[in-house]
Amino acid sequence: MDDKKTLAREELIGLNVKIRECKDPSWIGKCGIILDETKNTFLIKIKDQKKVIAKETAIFEFEYGGKKITLDGSKIAFRPEDRIKKVR
Repeated sequence: MDDKKTLAREELIGLNVKIRECKDPSWIGKCGIILDETKNTFLIKIKDQKKVIAKETAIFEFEYGGKKITLDGSKIAFRPEDRIKKVR
């Protein structure tokens, strides 16, 4: 199984994330740690602020297993507990 599918089925809370692309240009390049996740959003701690970003609007780069892996937010827009079954 490839790294993208493996990561998409893992717990994402606690991982470092960077916004690679976003419909809102002000988000591009921001980095932080995922604090929480819903079906449609991530709560990310960026510096000392907590920010919510819609998964559908961005492409995310995660640090996972010593690698940088990019995931399209629209492909992981499931409740965390459903993602393990629905990601193909």
